[in-house]
Amino acid sequence: MVYNVIGIMSGSSLDGLDIAFVRLQETAGKWTYEIKQAACDKYPDELISRLSDATSLNALQYQLLHSFYGHYIGEKVNSFIEEKNLAHQVALIVSHGHTTFHIPEKQMTSQLGDGAAIAAETRLPVVTDLRALDVAFGGQGAPIVPIGENLLFPEFDYFLNLGGIANISAHISDPSSIKKIIAFDVCPANRILNMLAQEKNLLFDEDGKIAACGNVQNDLLQKLNSLDYYKQPYPKSLANDFGTDIVYPIIKSFAINTEDAMRTYAEHIVLQLKKSIVDCQLLSNNINDEQPIQKLLVTGGGTFNTFLIERLKESLAAIRVTVNIPDAEIINYKEALITALIGTLRWREEYNVLSSVTGASRNSIGGALWLGTEA
Repeated sequence: MVYNVIGIMSGSSLDGLDIAFVRLQETAGKWTYEIKQAACDKYPDELISRLSDATSLNALQYQLLHSFYGHYIGEKVNSFIEEKNLAHQVALIVSHGHTTFHIPEKQMTSQLGDGAAIAAETRLPVVTDLRALDVAFGGQGAPIVPIGENLLFPEFDYFLNLGGIANISAHISDPSSIKKIIAFDVCPANRILNMLAQEKNLLFDEDGKIAACGNVQNDLLQKLNSLDYYKQPYPKSLANDFGTDIVYPIIKSFAINTEDAMRTYAEHIVLQLKKSIVDCQLLSNNINDEQPIQKLLVTGGGTFNTFLIERLKESLAAIRVTVNIPDAEIINYKEALITALIGTLRWREEYNVLSSVTGASRNSIGGALWLGTEA
Protein backbone atom coordinates (compact mmCIF):
# COMPACT_ATOMS: atom_id res chain seq x y z
CA MET A 1 0.00 0.00 0.00
CA VAL A 2 1.16 3.53 -0.83
CA TYR A 3 0.16 6.59 1.22
CA ASN A 4 0.74 10.23 0.29
CA VAL A 5 0.73 12.11 3.57
CA ILE A 6 1.62 15.54 4.95
CA GLY A 7 3.31 15.44 8.36
CA ILE A 8 3.50 18.61 10.46
CA MET A 9 5.73 19.19 13.46
CA SER A 10 6.10 22.18 15.76
CA GLY A 11 9.07 21.77 18.06
CA SER A 12 9.65 23.22 21.50
CA SER A 13 12.32 25.55 20.09
CA LEU A 14 9.54 27.58 18.37
CA ASP A 15 11.40 28.00 15.10
CA GLY A 16 8.32 27.31 12.97
CA LEU A 17 6.19 24.66 11.34
CA ASP A 18 8.03 21.76 9.73
CA ILE A 19 5.83 20.51 6.87
CA ALA A 20 6.76 17.42 4.87
CA PHE A 21 4.89 15.72 2.04
CA VAL A 22 5.99 12.10 2.12
CA ARG A 23 5.24 8.92 0.22
CA LEU A 24 5.05 5.92 2.53
CA GLN A 25 4.87 2.38 1.24
CA GLU A 26 4.19 -0.82 3.17
CA THR A 27 4.99 -4.19 1.61
CA ALA A 28 4.70 -7.37 3.67
CA GLY A 29 5.26 -5.44 6.89
CA LYS A 30 8.28 -3.51 5.59
CA TRP A 31 8.00 0.27 5.32
CA THR A 32 9.89 2.56 2.96
CA TYR A 33 9.65 6.32 2.60
CA GLU A 34 10.43 9.21 0.30
CA ILE A 35 10.29 12.87 1.30
CA LYS A 36 8.84 14.44 -1.84
CA GLN A 37 8.59 18.06 -0.65
CA ALA A 38 9.40 19.80 2.61
CA ALA A 39 9.63 23.28 4.08
CA CYS A 40 9.94 25.06 7.41
CA ASP A 41 7.49 27.94 7.72
CA LYS A 42 8.97 30.38 10.23
CA TYR A 43 6.67 31.73 12.92
CA PRO A 44 6.04 35.48 13.06
CA ASP A 45 7.24 37.10 16.29
CA GLU A 46 3.68 37.66 17.51
CA LEU A 47 2.83 33.97 17.23
CA ILE A 48 6.08 32.97 18.96
CA SER A 49 5.07 35.22 21.83
CA ARG A 50 1.54 33.78 21.98
CA LEU A 51 2.74 30.17 21.95
CA SER A 52 5.43 30.91 24.54
CA ASP A 53 2.86 32.45 26.89
CA ALA A 54 0.15 29.83 26.30
CA THR A 55 0.47 28.18 29.71
CA SER A 56 -0.31 31.48 31.45
CA LEU A 57 -3.65 31.97 29.66
CA ASN A 58 -7.04 31.42 31.26
CA ALA A 59 -9.22 28.59 29.96
CA LEU A 60 -11.14 30.68 27.43
CA GLN A 61 -8.04 32.40 26.06
CA TYR A 62 -6.28 29.04 25.76
CA GLN A 63 -9.16 27.52 23.78
CA LEU A 64 -9.29 30.57 21.52
CA LEU A 65 -5.57 30.16 20.82
CA HIS A 66 -6.11 26.43 20.20
CA SER A 67 -8.71 27.28 17.54
CA PHE A 68 -6.70 30.15 16.04
CA TYR A 69 -3.55 28.04 15.77
CA GLY A 70 -5.47 25.18 14.14
CA HIS A 71 -6.77 27.53 11.45
CA TYR A 72 -3.24 28.95 11.10
CA ILE A 73 -1.84 25.45 10.48
CA GLY A 74 -4.59 24.72 7.96
CA GLU A 75 -3.84 27.92 6.06
CA LYS A 76 -0.12 27.13 5.98
CA VAL A 77 -0.81 23.62 4.69
CA ASN A 78 -3.02 25.05 1.94
CA SER A 79 -0.22 27.43 0.95
CA PHE A 80 2.29 24.56 0.97
CA ILE A 81 0.04 22.43 -1.24
CA GLU A 82 -0.39 25.31 -3.70
CA GLU A 83 3.29 26.30 -3.79
CA LYS A 84 4.47 22.71 -4.26
CA ASN A 85 1.77 21.84 -6.84
CA LEU A 86 0.33 19.05 -4.69
CA ALA A 87 -3.36 19.58 -5.41
CA HIS A 88 -5.33 16.28 -5.35
CA GLN A 89 -2.21 14.35 -4.25
CA VAL A 90 -2.53 14.54 -0.45
CA ALA A 91 -4.61 11.77 1.14
CA LEU A 92 -4.04 12.59 4.82
CA ILE A 93 -2.67 15.37 7.05
CA VAL A 94 -1.07 14.53 10.39
CA SER A 95 -0.33 17.34 12.83
CA HIS A 96 1.62 16.89 16.04
CA GLY A 97 0.54 20.27 17.35
CA HIS A 98 2.50 22.47 19.74
CA THR A 99 2.93 20.96 23.21
CA THR A 100 2.04 23.26 26.10
CA PHE A 101 0.92 21.42 29.24
CA HIS A 102 2.47 17.99 29.70
CA ILE A 103 1.74 16.42 33.09
CA PRO A 104 1.71 12.64 32.55
CA GLU A 105 1.77 11.90 36.29
CA LYS A 106 -1.74 13.40 36.34
CA GLN A 107 -2.62 11.70 33.03
CA MET A 108 -2.83 14.96 31.10
CA THR A 109 -1.09 16.35 28.05
CA SER A 110 -2.15 19.15 25.72
CA GLN A 111 -1.05 20.17 22.23
CA LEU A 112 -2.31 23.37 20.63
CA GLY A 113 -3.71 23.20 17.10
CA ASP A 114 -7.37 22.23 16.77
CA GLY A 115 -7.72 19.30 14.36
CA ALA A 116 -11.25 20.33 13.44
CA ALA A 117 -9.94 23.73 12.34
CA ILE A 118 -7.20 22.15 10.22
CA ALA A 119 -9.73 19.83 8.57
CA ALA A 120 -12.13 22.72 7.95
CA GLU A 121 -9.42 24.80 6.29
CA THR A 122 -7.94 22.02 4.14
CA ARG A 123 -11.05 19.90 3.45
CA LEU A 124 -8.85 16.83 3.99
CA PRO A 125 -8.74 14.06 6.62
CA VAL A 126 -6.62 15.11 9.59
CA VAL A 127 -5.11 13.20 12.51
CA THR A 128 -4.14 15.10 15.70
CA ASP A 129 -3.79 14.48 19.47
CA LEU A 130 -1.22 11.74 18.98
CA ARG A 131 -0.16 11.52 22.63
CA ALA A 132 -3.45 11.73 24.53
CA LEU A 133 -4.49 8.07 24.56
CA ASP A 134 -1.09 6.86 25.74
CA VAL A 135 -1.19 9.33 28.63
CA ALA A 136 -4.72 8.16 29.47
CA PHE A 137 -3.32 4.61 29.67
CA GLY A 138 -0.79 5.81 32.24
CA GLY A 139 2.11 6.43 29.84
CA GLN A 140 4.43 9.39 29.49
CA GLY A 141 3.03 10.16 26.03
CA ALA A 142 6.64 10.71 24.97
CA PRO A 143 8.69 10.09 23.07
CA ILE A 144 6.37 8.82 20.33
CA VAL A 145 8.80 8.75 17.40
CA PRO A 146 10.55 5.42 18.28
CA ILE A 147 7.97 3.33 16.43
CA GLY A 148 8.77 5.27 13.27
CA GLU A 149 12.51 4.98 13.84
CA ASN A 150 12.10 1.23 14.21
CA LEU A 151 10.08 0.89 11.01
CA LEU A 152 11.98 3.38 8.80
CA PHE A 153 15.59 3.26 10.10
CA PRO A 154 16.18 -0.32 11.34
CA GLU A 155 19.96 -0.24 10.76
CA PHE A 156 20.69 2.01 13.77
CA ASP A 157 20.99 1.10 17.46
CA TYR A 158 20.28 4.53 18.94
CA PHE A 159 18.38 7.61 17.80
CA LEU A 160 19.00 11.08 19.15
CA ASN A 161 16.84 14.08 18.39
CA LEU A 162 18.54 17.35 19.30
CA GLY A 163 15.58 19.69 19.37
CA GLY A 164 14.35 22.05 22.06
CA ILE A 165 14.53 18.94 24.23
CA ALA A 166 17.04 16.16 23.56
CA ASN A 167 15.43 12.73 23.49
CA ILE A 168 16.89 9.34 22.77
CA SER A 169 15.58 5.92 21.85
CA ALA A 170 17.41 2.60 21.83
CA HIS A 171 16.96 -0.91 20.50
CA ILE A 172 18.08 -3.19 23.31
CA SER A 173 17.94 -6.85 24.28
CA ASP A 174 17.02 -7.71 27.84
CA PRO A 175 18.65 -10.69 29.64
CA SER A 176 16.15 -13.04 27.96
CA SER A 177 17.39 -11.78 24.54
CA ILE A 178 13.99 -10.28 23.77
CA LYS A 179 14.50 -7.13 21.71
CA LYS A 180 12.55 -4.05 22.72
CA ILE A 181 12.60 -0.30 22.21
CA ILE A 182 13.03 2.13 25.06
CA ALA A 183 13.08 5.91 24.84
CA PHE A 184 12.98 8.97 27.05
CA ASP A 185 13.67 12.68 27.17
CA VAL A 186 17.26 13.29 28.22
CA CYS A 187 17.54 17.02 28.94
CA PRO A 188 16.64 20.45 27.57
CA ALA A 189 18.87 21.24 24.60
CA ASN A 190 18.28 23.88 21.91
CA ARG A 191 15.71 25.72 24.01
CA ILE A 192 18.39 26.61 26.59
CA LEU A 193 21.18 27.16 24.06
CA ASN A 194 18.93 29.51 22.10
CA MET A 195 17.95 31.45 25.23
CA LEU A 196 21.64 31.96 25.98
CA ALA A 197 22.32 32.99 22.37
CA GLN A 198 19.62 35.64 22.65
CA GLU A 199 21.79 37.34 25.27
CA LYS A 200 24.07 38.09 22.31
CA ASN A 201 21.07 39.22 20.20
CA LEU A 202 21.31 36.02 18.17
CA LEU A 203 18.59 33.48 17.44
CA PHE A 204 21.01 30.59 17.96
CA ASP A 205 24.72 29.81 18.38
CA GLU A 206 25.77 29.14 14.78
CA ASP A 207 28.11 26.12 14.61
CA GLY A 208 28.52 26.37 18.41
CA LYS A 209 31.02 29.22 18.01
CA ILE A 210 30.00 30.96 21.23
CA ALA A 211 30.28 27.76 23.27
CA ALA A 212 33.67 26.99 21.72
CA CYS A 213 35.03 30.28 23.10
CA GLY A 214 33.97 29.54 26.67
CA ASN A 215 35.24 27.48 29.57
CA VAL A 216 33.41 24.83 31.57
CA GLN A 217 32.37 26.12 34.99
CA ASN A 218 32.50 23.01 37.14
CA ASP A 219 30.30 24.30 39.97
CA LEU A 220 27.49 25.05 37.54
CA LEU A 221 28.00 21.76 35.70
CA GLN A 222 27.79 19.83 38.95
CA LYS A 223 24.59 21.61 39.98
CA LEU A 224 22.95 20.91 36.62
CA ASN A 225 23.96 17.26 36.68
CA SER A 226 22.54 16.85 40.19
CA LEU A 227 18.97 17.72 39.22
CA ASP A 228 16.48 15.09 40.40
CA TYR A 229 15.15 14.38 36.88
CA TYR A 230 18.45 12.78 35.87
CA LYS A 231 18.19 10.26 38.69
CA GLN A 232 14.77 9.01 37.57
CA PRO A 233 14.54 5.74 35.62
CA TYR A 234 12.86 5.59 32.25
CA PRO A 235 10.15 5.99 31.06
CA LYS A 236 10.27 9.71 31.70
CA SER A 237 9.54 12.88 29.78
CA LEU A 238 10.02 16.62 30.10
CA ALA A 239 7.78 19.62 29.60
CA ASN A 240 9.25 22.81 28.16
CA ASP A 241 9.04 24.58 31.52
CA PHE A 242 11.70 22.28 33.00
CA GLY A 243 14.18 24.15 30.85
CA THR A 244 12.73 27.63 31.05
CA ASP A 245 11.66 27.65 34.71
CA ILE A 246 14.27 25.40 36.35
CA VAL A 247 17.42 24.98 34.24
CA TYR A 248 17.79 28.50 32.84
CA PRO A 249 17.36 30.21 36.24
CA ILE A 250 20.06 27.92 37.67
CA ILE A 251 22.45 29.02 34.91
CA LYS A 252 21.62 32.69 35.51
CA SER A 253 22.21 32.31 39.24
CA PHE A 254 25.93 31.98 38.46
CA ALA A 255 27.74 35.22 37.70
CA ILE A 256 29.43 34.01 34.52
CA ASN A 257 29.60 35.31 30.98
CA THR A 258 27.50 33.94 28.13
CA GLU A 259 30.44 32.09 26.57
CA ASP A 260 31.12 30.12 29.74
CA ALA A 261 27.41 29.47 30.30
CA MET A 262 27.05 28.17 26.75
CA ARG A 263 30.18 26.00 27.02
CA THR A 264 29.07 24.56 30.34
CA TYR A 265 25.59 23.79 29.13
CA ALA A 266 26.90 22.12 25.97
CA GLU A 267 29.05 19.91 28.21
CA HIS A 268 26.00 19.15 30.35
CA ILE A 269 24.10 17.95 27.26
CA VAL A 270 27.01 15.72 26.18
CA LEU A 271 27.43 14.21 29.65
CA GLN A 272 23.72 13.46 30.02
CA LEU A 273 23.58 11.89 26.56
CA LYS A 274 26.58 9.68 27.30
CA LYS A 275 25.09 8.65 30.65
CA SER A 276 21.80 7.78 28.94
CA ILE A 277 23.49 5.55 26.36
CA VAL A 278 25.58 3.82 29.02
CA ASP A 279 22.37 3.13 30.95
CA CYS A 280 20.88 1.57 27.79
CA GLN A 281 24.02 -0.54 27.28
CA LEU A 282 23.83 -1.79 30.84
CA LEU A 283 20.22 -2.85 30.33
CA SER A 284 21.29 -5.13 27.50
CA ASN A 285 24.66 -6.08 29.05
CA ASN A 286 26.38 -4.47 26.08
CA ILE A 287 29.26 -2.49 27.58
CA ASN A 288 32.57 -4.22 26.92
CA ASP A 289 35.35 -4.14 24.36
CA GLU A 290 34.18 -7.37 22.71
CA GLN A 291 30.82 -6.00 21.65
CA PRO A 292 30.45 -4.62 18.11
CA ILE A 293 30.52 -0.87 17.61
CA GLN A 294 27.03 0.58 17.81
CA LYS A 295 25.52 3.30 15.62
CA LEU A 296 23.75 6.48 16.75
CA LEU A 297 21.67 8.50 14.27
CA VAL A 298 21.45 12.21 15.17
CA THR A 299 18.77 14.53 13.81
CA GLY A 300 17.13 17.81 14.81
CA GLY A 301 18.37 21.39 14.65
CA GLY A 302 21.14 20.78 17.17
CA THR A 303 22.85 18.53 14.62
CA PHE A 304 24.09 21.70 12.92
CA ASN A 305 25.89 22.74 16.12
CA THR A 306 29.35 21.63 14.98
CA PHE A 307 30.99 22.13 18.37
CA LEU A 308 28.34 20.13 20.21
CA ILE A 309 28.52 17.25 17.71
CA GLU A 310 32.33 17.09 17.89
CA ARG A 311 32.19 16.93 21.68
CA LEU A 312 29.56 14.20 21.41
CA LYS A 313 31.71 12.17 19.01
CA GLU A 314 34.70 12.43 21.34
CA SER A 315 32.66 11.39 24.35
CA LEU A 316 30.84 8.44 22.76
CA ALA A 317 33.95 7.00 21.13
CA ALA A 318 34.97 5.84 24.61
CA ILE A 319 31.89 3.60 24.81
CA ARG A 320 32.15 2.27 21.23
CA VAL A 321 29.30 4.28 19.74
CA THR A 322 29.67 6.12 16.43
CA VAL A 323 27.78 9.34 15.70
CA ASN A 324 26.10 9.29 12.28
CA ILE A 325 24.81 12.46 10.64
CA PRO A 326 22.31 11.95 7.76
CA ASP A 327 21.60 14.38 4.94
CA ALA A 328 20.04 17.74 5.78
CA GLU A 329 16.55 16.67 4.70
CA ILE A 330 16.43 13.91 7.31
CA ILE A 331 18.05 16.12 9.96
CA ASN A 332 15.40 18.77 9.48
CA TYR A 333 12.30 16.70 8.74
CA LYS A 334 12.68 13.29 10.39
CA GLU A 335 10.10 14.14 13.04
CA ALA A 336 7.62 15.44 10.45
CA LEU A 337 8.23 12.25 8.43
CA ILE A 338 7.57 10.04 11.45
CA THR A 339 4.55 12.13 12.43
CA ALA A 340 3.15 11.28 8.97
CA LEU A 341 3.83 7.58 9.59
CA ILE A 342 2.20 7.63 13.05
CA GLY A 343 -0.91 9.20 11.55
CA THR A 344 -0.91 6.65 8.75
CA LEU A 345 -0.81 3.82 11.29
CA ARG A 346 -3.76 5.49 13.03
CA TRP A 347 -5.59 5.57 9.70
CA ARG A 348 -4.86 1.85 9.31
CA GLU A 349 -6.01 1.26 12.91
CA GLU A 350 -2.66 -0.22 13.92
CA TYR A 351 -0.62 0.39 17.06
CA ASN A 352 1.37 3.60 16.76
CA VAL A 353 2.56 4.25 20.34
CA LEU A 354 4.66 1.67 22.20
CA SER A 355 4.10 0.99 25.89
CA SER A 356 7.70 -0.24 26.26
CA VAL A 357 8.76 3.32 25.47
CA THR A 358 6.18 5.32 27.41
CA GLY A 359 5.37 3.05 30.36
CA ALA A 360 1.67 2.87 29.51
CA SER A 361 -0.38 -0.18 30.50
CA ARG A 362 -0.64 -1.22 26.83
CA ASN A 363 0.27 -0.27 23.28
CA SER A 364 -2.24 2.10 21.76
CA ILE A 365 -3.67 3.41 18.51
CA GLY A 366 -3.37 7.10 19.28
CA GLY A 367 -4.83 10.05 17.46
CA ALA A 368 -8.11 11.84 16.84
CA LEU A 369 -9.42 11.66 13.26
CA TRP A 370 -11.16 14.64 11.70
CA LEU A 371 -12.82 14.15 8.31
CA GLY A 372 -12.75 17.41 6.41
CA THR A 373 -13.83 15.75 3.15
CA GLU A 374 -17.40 15.71 1.93
CA ALA A 375 -19.31 12.43 2.14
